[in-house]
Amino acid sequence: MARFPALLFSLILFCLFPFKMESQVQKNILDVLSEKFSEYCSSFPWEEIYVHTDRQEYIAGEEIWFEAYLVDRQSLKPSDGSKIVYVELLNAENRPVAQKRVMLDNAAGPGRINLSDTLSSGYYTIRAYTNWMKNFLPYNCFTRRLLIYNVLNNKNSNFSLPNFKEIKKSAGPLMTKSGLTAKIIKQDAENIKLNINADQNFRSREGNTCYLIVQTHGIINIKRSVNLTDENTVINLPGNLIIPGINQITLFNASGKPVNELYFYTPLKETSAVTLTTPDNIKVRDKLSLDIGIKNSSVDAENFQNLSISVAPKGENSFPDIAEYMVFGSEFGEIPNEILQSGIDNIPAGTPDNYLSTIKSNWINWTTILSGDKPGIKYEKETANHYIYGKLINKNTQAPDGGRYLFLSMPGKHATFQYARTDKNGNFYFTIPLDNNNKDLIIQPEEVGRNNTIRIESSFSNIYPEISLLPDNKPDITKQSISKLGINYQVMKIYKSDDIPQKTEQVIFTGGSKRFYGKPDIELIMDDYIKLPVMQEVFFELMPGVFMKKKRSGYEITIADPVENQIFDEPPILFVDGVVVNDPAIIANLDPELVEKIDAIKSRYFVGNYLFYGLVNVITRAGNFSNVTLPDYAVRLPYRVSEPAGSFLSPDYSTGENRNSRIPDFRNTLYWNASLKPDKEGKIKAEFWTSDFKSDYEINIQGFTGSGEFVSYKKVIRLK
Repeated sequence: MARFPALLFSLILFCLFPFKMESQVQKNILDVLSEKFSEYCSSFPWEEIYVHTDRQEYIAGEEIWFEAYLVDRQSLKPSDGSKIVYVELLNAENRPVAQKRVMLDNAAGPGRINLSDTLSSGYYTIRAYTNWMKNFLPYNCFTRRLLIYNVLNNKNSNFSLPNFKEIKKSAGPLMTKSGLTAKIIKQDAENIKLNINADQNFRSREGNTCYLIVQTHGIINIKRSVNLTDENTVINLPGNLIIPGINQITLFNASGKPVNELYFYTPLKETSAVTLTTPDNIKVRDKLSLDIGIKNSSVDAENFQNLSISVAPKGENSFPDIAEYMVFGSEFGEIPNEILQSGIDNIPAGTPDNYLSTIKSNWINWTTILSGDKPGIKYEKETANHYIYGKLINKNTQAPDGGRYLFLSMPGKHATFQYARTDKNGNFYFTIPLDNNNKDLIIQPEEVGRNNTIRIESSFSNIYPEISLLPDNKPDITKQSISKLGINYQVMKIYKSDDIPQKTEQVIFTGGSKRFYGKPDIELIMDDYIKLPVMQEVFFELMPGVFMKKKRSGYEITIADPVENQIFDEPPILFVDGVVVNDPAIIANLDPELVEKIDAIKSRYFVGNYLFYGLVNVITRAGNFSNVTLPDYAVRLPYRVSEPAGSFLSPDYSTGENRNSRIPDFRNTLYWNASLKPDKEGKIKAEFWTSDFKSDYEINIQGFTGSGEFVSYKKVIRLK
């Protein structure tokens, strides 16, 4: 009864001041929209990749040198969200002809693709994405078109040009028949004048209030309520609050429902953070020094990220630099030709409006954000580990087997153990460390009698954009720079002057660095004891509390619980060289001469939620599981997360003998370096020797600073 006066007082206030409380609720709509927007962008961040290649045109048989840069779309800063980039080279039919996994360090990673000399001449597409970006394919990936020509076999040339525009451009901005539209009347650096048109039906239905939010790549610039004074309401938006790039204006009705949107472009600021000092004209087989300095004194040289630099003959095709590319990125798709040809800083009048009236963000969709229907996420970010995905299928029915355990082992003298459980669709995944080591992976089901098979999913996505081929795009190779590259390649092949000895890498498989079960209760080193003829005697004589018995059905290994002093009801888990074996006879039939030691855990042992009733691990002298036949229900997979790119090698003409050599030097790429870093004074020095091929060469520097400022610099020099 004591609460009744307070409740009555609140009810009286509500009756006396209904409009004031309603107004307070309406003011909070913008906060609700902002909170939902921020939550969506942080839960489903959009990653962008830029790939800098040493050239745009190649000859089949050459190498593509590249550097991949990872950027967070929201901040447009180097991203540490993912550590692996998947790079593919697709032919005109959208089929991969080369695939590479590239390890990132400080959001950048080098790579190399060896082009087969059997490739047909034609246009190819290099595409790159992370494991996280696979959730949003085919849109969320980097694509770049390359021209590859086969000078030795041009009979089956296919110069059809893949056209991604139809899928890259979506249906256009959100347009409803609500009666509320907007149009930019004037735009400059200080002010954006916006006309909002609200017809009579809208104002009578929704009232005289709407809401407006301006966002740029996931960051809200402006949010405000708009009082609709008449059918046309003109408002001013401060230009200094608008982030450079493609901006989105969204209009919401009184209930917070998005009803209309439009896009406009705010010019970028100057992005060049470096200077380059080098002569404009150089001679053949001469040493060229490039002095690169930091232009902006506010940039910390020690925090500078890797820069990549290429020096190659200037081609006829062009591609936007990293700053220009990030304006559109994969969020908006392929940059239109009219903008690509003129450059982002020289967009012709009218082009932005004409083009931006048809685009739509592949990331920011207000209807999705407010609906609560979140994107389905299967692939996680690879920040600490690399993911291996698969499916467990019944051989007879081909139906997925859900709720079942699988084991992952890496043969070695230090046992590693990992388990996974399939979901209702039979899907599972394992994680392995991020490194360049060769690994020997063995995956097998826990229950071997269910007649299941394991299907390992390729780490490269099989989701490709639907393309249409544009015919009659065959370049005139007699006039274009590609013909010169082809002649150079043929000369180099004839004289083999590009053959620089490479060290043959010995393939060594690595397992775990330490055993997962720590210090065992029994650690039996076989050489410490007299040699026994069979494993059954070894267990009987030297493994107290661990029993091996022979029965009619085979062998049995049991462990006595040291606490209860009785045999466990469940058998222990058995390993050979760290690989789970289901049949004790495998251990019983081993030759003791081949065994180095035996570890045993005699108590219950948990790995995550998986319980062992004791453990026995027999470690052979080879330590590679070579003494056991792999059962047909298991999968053995040699695996390497990523391969080192290697070093770009070029001739050294510092001695007179080399400089005067009559062996021609017609390298198509003079210089490539993916790891340029300034010294403490903020200067970079790159040196290399020129070739015999007289041409115009383009020096192309790409990358970003530690603070996230994009770096792009291009200069043309002449070799004569």
